[in-house]
Amino acid sequence: MNIAILPGDGIGPEIMAEAVRVLEVLDLPYRSETALVGGAAYAAHGHPLPDATLKLAQSADAVLFGAVGDWKYDTLERSLRPEQAILGLRRHLQLFANFRPAICHPQLTHASSLKPELVAGLDILIVRELTGDIYFGQPRGRRLSPDGAFAGQPEAFDTMRYSRPEIERIAHVAFQAARKRSQRLTSVDKANVLETFQFWRDVVTEVHAEYPDVALDHLYVDNAAMQLVKAPKAFDVIVTGNMFGDILSDEAAMLTGSIGMLPSASLNADNRGLYEPSHGSAPDIAGKNIANPLATILSLAMMLRFSLNQPEAALRIEAAVTRVLESGLRTADIWSEGTQRVGTREMGAAIVAAVKAA
Repeated sequence: MNIAILPGDGIGPEIMAEAVRVLEVLDLPYRSETALVGGAAYAAHGHPLPDATLKLAQSADAVLFGAVGDWKYDTLERSLRPEQAILGLRRHLQLFANFRPAICHPQLTHASSLKPELVAGLDILIVRELTGDIYFGQPRGRRLSPDGAFAGQPEAFDTMRYSRPEIERIAHVAFQAARKRSQRLTSVDKANVLETFQFWRDVVTEVHAEYPDVALDHLYVDNAAMQLVKAPKAFDVIVTGNMFGDILSDEAAMLTGSIGMLPSASLNADNRGLYEPSHGSAPDIAGKNIANPLATILSLAMMLRFSLNQPEAALRIEAAVTRVLESGLRTADIWSEGTQRVGTREMGAAIVAAVKAA
């Protein structure tokens, strides 16, 4: 197994270090190589996704990714900002399907922003289309001056577009995922306002004909956002576009207690993928040993399951996380009275010990 490890910026190196420690104790046949990405790569090589990093990712069976971004790069030309690295990896690796599970562990029901009875037993899967929509629309109308300003331009615009094949392939992925769960799929759009998403709704409905065993319903994105906080357990699998998926998955993250608990997988048609926590680089807490590494460690489990065909190792990691949470250990973001607050390294060490004991 050939794994590319891209720690990135902010808390990325800290949380990645703990995931790598977990990987090392699994006694699996693998080789890995680490490379710079994001702001760290820009500082060293003048570009957030250097050719060497891209080639490493393209040659790997899977990519384990930390996080990118730092406020000190906000004035750069957009094409050179750290966030362009993850967009470039998605495009070059053809990672069109993003899986973001939102699971509320029983031990964390009181850490959620909602009442425990609303989130107890929560298990949602958001399937986000990842390479289309407004994030990749052409042309892009913002023209920046070297210092990052609008340079006197009277307007800025981005185009939203989807092709039929793009919608069809993500719909098939979502229906197949729903078929393996409770056979319910909710498609989220804004068909009442946007032609792009009327097209989305029509194509998803057409694909549904191939999955008569799966129940399909449609929700406008504003209603979906409301229902996620009103009755989140009414959902099972949600499929939506790139921008709406970005927003709704972060909303769903808070239902689980913290975005620091949410892993994600971004896959191409061959199940090769990039695995990363759903949270960002959090430069304000970088280097303070307080970041939650569990989303990255759980992303490692997803990588082992989906891309590397190691389901037993994935289960060992997930069981270890459950046992550590049951023991009462918590990082600051999920801490509550009566539990023990620990740092990034201490949480990682506890997961390593639990994996070894399994």
